[in-house]
Amino acid sequence: MPQRPLASEYPEYYKPYVNLVPEGDLLTLLKETLVKTIELFESLSEEDVLFRYADNKWSIKEVLGHMADTERIMSYRLLRVGRGDQTALAGFDENDYVQGSQVNILPIKNILEDFIATRKATLTLIQNLPDVAWANIGFANNTEVTARAIAYIIAGHALHHFKIITEKYLSILN
Repeated sequence: MPQRPLASEYPEYYKPYVNLVPEGDLLTLLKETLVKTIELFESLSEEDVLFRYADNKWSIKEVLGHMADTERIMSYRLLRVGRGDQTALAGFDENDYVQGSQVNILPIKNILEDFIATRKATLTLIQNLPDVAWANIGFANNTEVTARAIAYIIAGHALHHFKIITEKYLSILN
């Protein structure tokens, strides 16, 4: 399992995500976060998940769709870097992806299933990555990043959005 990355292993803008990841086993955390995410989204109605806490903010459905898209992209980066691929990987505009997804017309069950499938694929990738691969350095969005850092960014990104949903959306919605 990967050790916590050094700050030099990832761009500064990922620091808030990495800092959200508590000490302990990363795989266990990712599994626990999956269970909590399932429980949270299964407790919300179709009306609830269309809620936006402010103008120009994503709906709860869009946040979950963004979580799935970002994890899928970051897992792909983890695969490439973990395998030693030195090809520069492009960045992405999260707002374009949310707009292009049109998740607000999908049932929340479908979006949650997508997140579950994505997380399960992330888990098997992390479980099966050779120990020597965690220190591999790759290039994504014009910056250097290690495989180890990408795994922590994945975990921290989900924690970040789970926190936003519970603190900003649900505090107003309830």
